[in-house]
Amino acid sequence: MAHNIKSGLAILYEARRPMEQPRFPLSIMPTHIDPTGEDCKKRTQSPVQGITVVLLHGWPYDIHSYIEVAPALAAQSYRVIVPYLRGNGPTTFLNEHTFRSGDQAAFGTDVISLLDALNITKAIFAGFDWGSRAACVAAALWPERCAGLVSVNSYAINDIATLGDLDQPSIEAGFWYFYYFLTSRGRRVLSNNAKEIARVVWTKNSPAWNFTEADLDRTSNTYDNPAYVDVVLHVYRNGLGYAAGDPAYAKTQAQLLENPVITVPAVTLDGLDDGNFPATNGSSTGKYFTGPRLHHQVPNAGHTLPQENPKAFIDAVIEVTTLR
Repeated sequence: MAHNIKSGLAILYEARRPMEQPRFPLSIMPTHIDPTGEDCKKRTQSPVQGITVVLLHGWPYDIHSYIEVAPALAAQSYRVIVPYLRGNGPTTFLNEHTFRSGDQAAFGTDVISLLDALNITKAIFAGFDWGSRAACVAAALWPERCAGLVSVNSYAINDIATLGDLDQPSIEAGFWYFYYFLTSRGRRVLSNNAKEIARVVWTKNSPAWNFTEADLDRTSNTYDNPAYVDVVLHVYRNGLGYAAGDPAYAKTQAQLLENPVITVPAVTLDGLDDGNFPATNGSSTGKYFTGPRLHHQVPNAGHTLPQENPKAFIDAVIEVTTLR
């Protein structure tokens, strides 16, 4: 996605319902966007109609997490946009001197910049992991741009003030890479063997998910991005307070320090097979949702919920449109 509104390039994919086919395989079309607004080139196969939904992937995953969700929603007349997050896949920073920021403020701002570049007034924001955080940030700070929120693991905005607090050792163990990426060794291994790090994270995050080598190979291409290592490391170093934030997002980050509430309709999901985030009944995050909200515990799903149980995620997107 675009790294900021002034300089950047977003490469996204859109799933559309072909006019001539009642059923179809996933068909994704590349669209190159210059978010300066000066040169926004866009190719589509059908008229822009229906509710727009932006599907946001996590780490270390990519747009293929939505390989079943996207066409299913498009078949029901949603306009589906599935962007790569900054530092992933074919996204680029147009300015070589731009901070390769992993601030949560940056990811949320990217969502709004993407809507601006595509001339979209309002959309449903849906995501998991980093994608949940981006969706929650955008929904909380720009509610007028959000038609509804679908978030795996509920309220995903980091409380920076308490993120360094100790958790149960069993939980801490699952987040080994948070601390590994604080080290120079972590940088070297991520730079040289990102695929194998992803394999370990996928396995730990979703112990019941029988992903294939082909699944991993397909996604591993996203790790070749020249900015990948810098963005990933900054996400975790900044999140734990070991790296300064990007000054360009200081104002937005200051707003996030207040733990802003989400006022838009929301459906939140917890996978019962999530290896890192034990499923909850949603009550612990209830204070952060002041609009209509439904929470579901999802069977047969770990951390990458839309890929492991696509129907549950599809149903959540449809359900959020009914909340008032």
